Amino acid sequence: MYILTILLPLFGFLSGILFGHKLGVGVLIITTTFVFMSFCISMYILLNIIVTGNITKIILFSWLSVDTLNINWSFCFDSLTAIMLVVVTFISFLVHLYSTEYMSEDPHIFRFMAYLSLFTFFMLILITANNFLQMFVGWEGVGVSSYLLINFWFTRIQANKSAIKAMLVNRVGDFFILLSMFLLYFLFNTLDYDIIFNMSKVFVNYEIVIGAISTPIIDLICILLFLGAMGKSAQIGLHVWLPDAMEGPTPVSALIHAATMVTAGVFLLARCSFLFEHSPFCLDIIVLVGSLTAFFASTTGLFQNDIKKVIAYSTCSQLGYMIFACGLSSYDVGIFHLFNHAFFKALLFLGAGAIIHAVSNEQDMRKMGGLKNLLPFSYAITVIGSLALTGFPFLAGFYSKDVILEVAYAKYTNAAHFSYFLGTMAAFFTAFYSTRLLFLVFLANPNGNRVTILNAHEGSWKMSTPLILLSILSITIGFLMKDLFIGFGTDFWGTAIYILPKNYLLSDIEFLHVFNKTLPLLVTILGILGSFFLYTKNIKKYYDIKDMKFFKIIYNFFNRKWYFDRFYNEFITKNILYSSYHLSYKTIDRAYLELLGPYGITTTLQEIVKQVKSYQRGGILSYLYNIFIWSILILLFFIIVI
Repeated sequence: MYILTILLPLFGFLSGILFGHKLGVGVLIITTTFVFMSFCISMYILLNIIVTGNITKIILFSWLSVDTLNINWSFCFDSLTAIMLVVVTFISFLVHLYSTEYMSEDPHIFRFMAYLSLFTFFMLILITANNFLQMFVGWEGVGVSSYLLINFWFTRIQANKSAIKAMLVNRVGDFFILLSMFLLYFLFNTLDYDIIFNMSKVFVNYEIVIGAISTPIIDLICILLFLGAMGKSAQIGLHVWLPDAMEGPTPVSALIHAATMVTAGVFLLARCSFLFEHSPFCLDIIVLVGSLTAFFASTTGLFQNDIKKVIAYSTCSQLGYMIFACGLSSYDVGIFHLFNHAFFKALLFLGAGAIIHAVSNEQDMRKMGGLKNLLPFSYAITVIGSLALTGFPFLAGFYSKDVILEVAYAKYTNAAHFSYFLGTMAAFFTAFYSTRLLFLVFLANPNGNRVTILNAHEGSWKMSTPLILLSILSITIGFLMKDLFIGFGTDFWGTAIYILPKNYLLSDIEFLHVFNKTLPLLVTILGILGSFFLYTKNIKKYYDIKDMKFFKIIYNFFNRKWYFDRFYNEFITKNILYSSYHLSYKTIDRAYLELLGPYGITTTLQEIVKQVKSYQRGGILSYLYNIFIWSILILLFFIIVI
């Protein structure tokens, strides 16, 4: 039965991709039902672990056996896997149900539903794997699936570009994952989780020498693993694919951002906690990168005008919180925030899809406004999702994001306090742009096409039911699950997550000063109120400020995403294309390789044949002349040599 939870989405994919046109609407029912059944089994697995604490490991068959490398196709169902199973299958089920209505007019809906099931299947492979190679199959699979879904409307050039960009950026991270796997096999002679994690302590003092530099091999492995996680979880530098992934249909964005692609990196850090706990240097790097990502993405979201891109940058920011929570050795808190984030981020994206669907596929918030009375249900669920995102008291985000910041302040290191400062600033900006989104879409005066605005309508029950469920969970799930995930003395995680006793900080946060505990909440409320009064009461003053030269520089800097795309295009992409054309293509390929290859040999022989043919003119006198000259030259040669 455990294996069935993984195979059911695969069966759904095969039914849609092979028999889509024969089954017709049946594909929608089959794929959605199979994912729902997978969710039901996942809930059984989670409840079984909560009640009994038992870990289930299943070996299906031997996969690879080469010298000392023995890889089994095996699965591990522990508490970390169970939580991820529930998140992935539940969100995937809601996205499937939502898509049956949202994509109903698309002629290729059968292919779309099949791709969604394939995406779910590969994510389940990733989180249930019991060795690094099997995990890498799922890791690559979600990358391929994201390419197919982002590029679903493949006749659009922007969708092509975005899908290729996502694929290439993730290939960078995947390269580092491969390097880490090579090092792990070199050090441990296996890729099996159990052996590597149990033996990691033995190799803490082992070093690897590169030139004149020696470094602990555990540090190098952990850094390579983290670089791989940066690609999937869109950390600063490798984040550029995530906003552009909005070119795919909105349900795809909900699935990528809430449950599958971007959570893979955070899951990898938690799964490999046994390694990271022995690398303090790498943990500090993780803290710095995660906090910078949270701050960068929150500032970038301030002045974005595409509703989906605003939510996308909020995902990037929240991923920064999860990552630096793992860097603070609070993997349980990071997974708790991932769990909460899945529900309110799916709510925001599916709610944005309902809004876009209602206003004839318009995504620019400046062309909306006045939708509060026309779309009261969408307004209500967007308010709930936005407040949960900002960490408003007693909603899901409040119970995890504030704990992350408290843990950051409780660890008395420069990196941790730096992350606390940036995380608090990110909380302010998140509250600001979330309120700005609500104002521009619902509360401002209508700015769009009159016919479009007046024809705005709510979706059917297929779109509303997932939104109702997600809104309820966005309010309650943090409170309900807090004691299980991070409650003092909870044994839920068991051996799934490893934290050194000296790095355990949840007991220390109880002794923080009240000001430090409430500061994130205060700046959140300040951001909400500041944005509300700026856009409702002082909008004219805001436009006056926008006309100031200094503010234009700031506005352009944030609106253009800190110029990361321009930097990559100007200094990396352009130089690669230039060298590829002038060096690789013109100099090496067209010159040396063609000269020495079949083309060069053929051309040379043709020239020789032409020269030989030029002597055959058909005249007897010219033949006699050539014979006479060559005879004299041959005689002279033999005379001189002899």
